Amino acid sequence: MIVLLLALCITDGVLSQIRYSVPEEADHGTLVGNIAEDLGLDLTKLASRRFQVVPSSRSPYLEVNLENGVLFVNEKIDREQICKQSASCQLNMEVFLENPLELFRVEIEVVDINDNPPSFPETDITVEISESATPGTRFPLESAFDPDVGSNALRTYDITTNNYFYLDVQTQSDGNKFAELVLEKPLDREQQAAHRYVLTAVDGGQPPRTGTALLVVKVLDSNDNVPVFDQPVYTVSLSENAPVGTLVIQLNATDQDEGLNGEIVYSFSNHISNRVKDLFSIDPRTGRVEVRGEVDFEESSLYQIFVQAKDLGPNAVPAHCKVLVKVSDVNDNAPEITFSTVTESVSEKAAPGTVIALLSVTDRDAEENGQIHVEILGDVPFKLKTSFRNYFTIVTDGPLNREQADSYSVTVVARDKGTPSLATSKSIRVQVSDENDNAPTFTQPIYDVYVTENNVPGAYIHAVTALDPDVGPNSLISYSILECDIQGMSVKTYVSINEETGYLYALRSFDYEQLKDFTFMVQAKDAGTPELSSNATVKVIIVDQNDNAPLVLAPLGKNGTAKEPLPRSAEPGYLVTRIVAMDADDGENARLSYSIQRGNENGMFRMDWRTGELRTARRVSVKRDPHQLYDLLIEVRDHGQPPLSSSASVLVVLVDSVAEGRGGGDRGGTAKAKEGTLDLTLILIIALGSVSFIFLLVMIVLAVRCQKDKKLNIYTCLSSDCCMSCSSCCSRQGRARKKKLSKSDIMLVQSAGNVSGAGTAQVPVEESGSFGSHHQNQNYCYQTKHQRAELSYLVDRPRRVNSSAFQEADLVSSKDSGHGDSEQGDSDHDATNRGHSSGADLFSNCTEECKALGHSDRCWMPSFVPSDGRQGPDYRSNLHVPGMDSVPDTERGKGFASSFRVDIPETA
Repeated sequence: MIVLLLALCITDGVLSQIRYSVPEEADHGTLVGNIAEDLGLDLTKLASRRFQVVPSSRSPYLEVNLENGVLFVNEKIDREQICKQSASCQLNMEVFLENPLELFRVEIEVVDINDNPPSFPETDITVEISESATPGTRFPLESAFDPDVGSNALRTYDITTNNYFYLDVQTQSDGNKFAELVLEKPLDREQQAAHRYVLTAVDGGQPPRTGTALLVVKVLDSNDNVPVFDQPVYTVSLSENAPVGTLVIQLNATDQDEGLNGEIVYSFSNHISNRVKDLFSIDPRTGRVEVRGEVDFEESSLYQIFVQAKDLGPNAVPAHCKVLVKVSDVNDNAPEITFSTVTESVSEKAAPGTVIALLSVTDRDAEENGQIHVEILGDVPFKLKTSFRNYFTIVTDGPLNREQADSYSVTVVARDKGTPSLATSKSIRVQVSDENDNAPTFTQPIYDVYVTENNVPGAYIHAVTALDPDVGPNSLISYSILECDIQGMSVKTYVSINEETGYLYALRSFDYEQLKDFTFMVQAKDAGTPELSSNATVKVIIVDQNDNAPLVLAPLGKNGTAKEPLPRSAEPGYLVTRIVAMDADDGENARLSYSIQRGNENGMFRMDWRTGELRTARRVSVKRDPHQLYDLLIEVRDHGQPPLSSSASVLVVLVDSVAEGRGGGDRGGTAKAKEGTLDLTLILIIALGSVSFIFLLVMIVLAVRCQKDKKLNIYTCLSSDCCMSCSSCCSRQGRARKKKLSKSDIMLVQSAGNVSGAGTAQVPVEESGSFGSHHQNQNYCYQTKHQRAELSYLVDRPRRVNSSAFQEADLVSSKDSGHGDSEQGDSDHDATNRGHSSGADLFSNCTEECKALGHSDRCWMPSFVPSDGRQGPDYRSNLHVPGMDSVPDTERGKGFASSFRVDIPETA
């Protein structure tokens, strides 16, 4: 057994070739070769690399043990049955391994053995020869047939030794042997009418095998002339697939004899093959050769037809000629595409050049009809690469993206160059497997979530959504909240998220008054490898709810009832008091309106529903108003839905004069004014006058001492302890470093509540106004103008105090200068009115008495003049409180009371 191993190195290392030979008729199990060993493959990895035979190349005669690579005979091989008379008989097989893909072509040559002897078609062969035949005349004999090929084929013919004939063995163009009987000596029918010889056919095998037939030569009476063909050899062309009845050639032979001796009959010679007889026919009378069967160029491109012509006379001698039929190829076979292996799926991250499939393309036609052009149809990221002979591989030709196309239909078209061109196409489906190359993406980068306060803990508030174009685990998204602090606490104590759905839940009940909004980040992460994630911002906005009723701040009184005096001489529109209230809510929920619910049956009072001012609607009449007290119930209502309200009880007491009303005790006192008790009123007036007189003397003394001190330590005086009383301030001035204070150094600045800054002193000033009959102390602070000089009205942001509190403060400021009651026409009132027209001096409102004593609040109420020198509007026009309606200019001129800070620069 001959084993030929050809290792053919292919450009991409995909295909190699190995060749074996095996004799025909080998028994089952005969070893042909070990493919794995001969190719140098690792036998231990054959199974893991899925060593297998390409299905289209399987043969029933041969089998491969896929575990060890042994190639053996599975069924007896009859070469003559498989390959007929072909000189070469070869079986082909393809095997391949995966990971990486390697293809090997195995060629098994079936070696002919001399297992068939030559045989004649007939056991008796009769040849008729006229006795007049001259020596040298040739008589073709019927050929023997030997199915073996090569050296085992028919080699020669022998005949029994005789004196009349010998054999001339000739070789045809296709290599076949045939014998002609040559007359060596004239015959004499009268001496011997028949001659019998043994004709032997011998092949070239070792040992040679033979076949015999009885040759009988009958000697006929003479016929002088034989038919003659125009030429001994005719050559014609015939297209394959020519229809039955197509004319191949019209033969013509002539005979000089007459009658039956000149009448010619045509026939095929005895030694032509049966296949020729199946494909062609001849008309005995006309010599017309026609197509009888299907002529296929792929079967044979050349046919030899031996024709004889014999007359009908006695002792006829036949004439012979040869017709060579060349079959021309017709493009009647389309290319054939065979896929040897196909990869089910390819990763979208596969590098260019990754092998997807292995295929072979064949065409049975010849020359241009068999030349094939192969291509891939469509715009797909794949291309063809030539591997070996007619083998091709389909490889990736660029990046793949499963999110754009999860599969491709790859159509391979093979087209020959014949006319007309024939084409074949085959398609395969290539799936693109997913890789985690896309991070989840939120539908929006920022989510605004509105949550109404007082929500139920655990309530659903919103849903965030992220999308991932990947599939499988690569698109499985889980949501989480990134850690951060809100008001010193973890965000995860405020909200939670469902990691599967992205639903957000509130973990606590939110209070708009404590937390108006907060921001955190959510993360969406897939389950791929490696994990990819993205973030989005969630802003939770708390929506206010009307959950806080208005709170009445002023006027205050004991047991919930405030007392306010009303002079009997009060004109219509007299300001009795102002209701000051606040609402912790926001917007419409904090906008307040005021109304009288009870006690105003006779229409004595009117209430400004916006500002909360309680004023008289008419004069006091003895007849209509005989009683001394008015018990009013004031309701404060917000504009929320539903609205909430609070009430305040105000007891309005009729008095003969303002002094009488104020002498009856402060607004927070519990003493009851009794009408007609003159002695008690006088006592109160005398006591009040005495106290005022003593206070006046003390102030004069302190003012004189302060003026004499040339170097006043104003910085120490303005400390927080100094603000407790003017007397303590001045006593410290005597011990402090002396500084000079000028009036131009005093500026009005804001005060942040009752907390004094560095270098700031608070001076208590008594204020009387319409908050009630009681007095409320307000602090005026003074500071050097090197400090901040911004105006603030001590309004705490979380508490939205209604603007009526400030308007009330404006009114009460103009009522009292610290000396007593202030009515229209007194110095305080006039000074306030003059503040609108005088702007040249910051303290133009101060009188000499003010400057000397320094106790009147009128001295610390500057006229605010614009910096450009033009007369500006009242400084109260610059005051704005959210939710407060504009106050008419007529109301603004009544004064102002709040906490200010005045800067006094330190001088050397």
